[in-house]
Amino acid sequence: MAIEAVVLRQRVEDLDAAVPFYEKLTGSTASRFAFAGVSLASVGPFLLFSGPDEAAQRVAGVAATLAVADLDAAVEEAVAAGAAVVAPASPTPNGHRAVLRHPCGGVFEYVGP
Repeated sequence: MAIEAVVLRQRVEDLDAAVPFYEKLTGSTASRFAFAGVSLASVGPFLLFSGPDEAAQRVAGVAATLAVADLDAAVEEAVAAGAAVVAPASPTPNGHRAVLRHPCGGVFEYVGP
Protein backbone atom coordinates (compact mmCIF):
# COMPACT_ATOMS: atom_id res chain seq x y z
CA MET A 1 0.00 0.00 0.00
CA ALA A 2 1.29 3.44 -0.85
CA ILE A 3 -0.25 6.60 0.51
CA GLU A 4 -0.36 9.06 -2.39
CA ALA A 5 -1.44 12.16 -0.45
CA VAL A 6 -2.47 13.29 3.00
CA VAL A 7 -5.32 15.76 3.43
CA LEU A 8 -5.36 17.79 6.63
CA ARG A 9 -8.73 18.42 8.23
CA GLN A 10 -9.53 21.80 9.73
CA ARG A 11 -12.79 22.80 11.39
CA VAL A 12 -13.69 26.44 10.79
CA GLU A 13 -16.50 28.55 12.20
CA ASP A 14 -17.34 30.27 8.90
CA LEU A 15 -16.51 28.28 5.78
CA ASP A 16 -17.24 31.18 3.43
CA ALA A 17 -14.81 33.42 5.34
CA ALA A 18 -12.08 30.75 5.58
CA VAL A 19 -12.01 29.57 1.96
CA PRO A 20 -10.39 32.71 0.41
CA PHE A 21 -7.43 32.50 2.82
CA TYR A 22 -6.78 28.83 1.96
CA GLU A 23 -7.23 29.47 -1.76
CA LYS A 24 -4.60 32.20 -1.60
CA LEU A 25 -2.32 30.10 0.62
CA THR A 26 -2.42 27.08 -1.69
CA GLY A 27 -3.03 28.67 -5.09
CA SER A 28 -5.95 26.24 -5.50
CA THR A 29 -9.64 26.79 -6.09
CA ALA A 30 -11.93 25.27 -3.48
CA SER A 31 -14.22 22.42 -4.34
CA ARG A 32 -17.27 22.60 -2.07
CA PHE A 33 -19.66 19.84 -1.10
CA ALA A 34 -21.81 18.61 1.76
CA PHE A 35 -21.48 15.26 3.53
CA ALA A 36 -22.78 13.76 6.78
CA GLY A 37 -24.43 16.99 7.91
CA VAL A 38 -21.45 19.32 7.40
CA SER A 39 -20.37 21.74 4.68
CA LEU A 40 -16.90 21.08 3.33
CA ALA A 41 -14.36 22.69 1.04
CA SER A 42 -11.37 20.85 -0.38
CA VAL A 43 -8.56 23.37 -1.00
CA GLY A 44 -5.17 21.95 -1.94
CA PRO A 45 -4.08 19.68 0.92
CA PHE A 46 -6.75 21.03 3.30
CA LEU A 47 -10.28 19.82 3.97
CA LEU A 48 -12.14 22.64 5.69
CA PHE A 49 -15.46 21.89 7.33
CA SER A 50 -18.15 23.57 9.38
CA GLY A 51 -21.54 22.64 10.72
CA PRO A 52 -23.50 21.78 13.83
CA ASP A 53 -21.39 20.46 16.71
CA GLU A 54 -22.65 16.88 16.61
CA ALA A 55 -22.01 16.45 12.88
CA ALA A 56 -18.72 18.38 12.95
CA GLN A 57 -17.41 16.26 15.83
CA ARG A 58 -17.85 13.11 13.73
CA VAL A 59 -15.73 14.67 10.98
CA ALA A 60 -13.20 16.06 13.49
CA GLY A 61 -12.79 12.61 15.05
CA VAL A 62 -10.76 11.54 12.01
CA ALA A 63 -7.12 12.67 12.16
CA ALA A 64 -6.52 12.96 8.41
CA THR A 65 -7.59 11.65 5.02
CA LEU A 66 -5.16 9.33 3.26
CA ALA A 67 -5.47 9.05 -0.54
CA VAL A 68 -4.56 5.63 -1.92
CA ALA A 69 -4.50 4.18 -5.44
CA ASP A 70 -6.47 1.04 -4.52
CA LEU A 71 -8.87 1.47 -1.60
CA ASP A 72 -9.81 -2.20 -1.26
CA ALA A 73 -6.16 -3.31 -1.23
CA ALA A 74 -5.21 -0.57 1.25
CA VAL A 75 -7.99 -1.57 3.65
CA GLU A 76 -7.05 -5.24 3.34
CA GLU A 77 -3.37 -4.52 4.04
CA ALA A 78 -4.12 -2.20 6.96
CA VAL A 79 -6.47 -4.75 8.56
CA ALA A 80 -3.88 -7.50 8.09
CA ALA A 81 -1.40 -5.26 9.90
CA GLY A 82 -3.76 -4.73 12.85
CA ALA A 83 -6.12 -1.89 11.88
CA ALA A 84 -9.84 -2.14 12.62
CA VAL A 85 -12.58 -1.05 10.24
CA VAL A 86 -14.70 1.72 11.76
CA ALA A 87 -16.71 2.36 8.57
CA PRO A 88 -16.46 0.00 5.57
CA ALA A 89 -15.77 1.23 2.06
CA SER A 90 -18.69 3.21 0.65
CA PRO A 91 -19.30 5.83 -2.04
CA THR A 92 -19.02 9.55 -1.25
CA PRO A 93 -19.23 12.75 -3.33
CA ASN A 94 -15.46 12.46 -3.97
CA GLY A 95 -15.00 8.74 -4.67
CA HIS A 96 -15.00 5.91 -2.15
CA ARG A 97 -13.96 5.99 1.49
CA ALA A 98 -13.36 3.74 4.46
CA VAL A 99 -12.51 4.74 8.01
CA LEU A 100 -9.95 2.69 9.95
CA ARG A 101 -8.60 2.77 13.49
CA HIS A 102 -4.88 2.09 13.47
CA PRO A 103 -3.38 -0.16 16.17
CA CYS A 104 -2.07 2.95 18.01
CA GLY A 105 -5.63 4.30 18.25
CA GLY A 106 -5.52 6.97 15.54
CA VAL A 107 -8.57 7.11 13.25
CA PHE A 108 -7.98 7.81 9.55
CA GLU A 109 -10.17 8.09 6.48
CA TYR A 110 -8.85 6.26 3.42
CA VAL A 111 -10.09 7.48 0.03
CA GLY A 112 -9.58 6.10 -3.44
CA PRO A 113 -11.27 4.65 -6.45
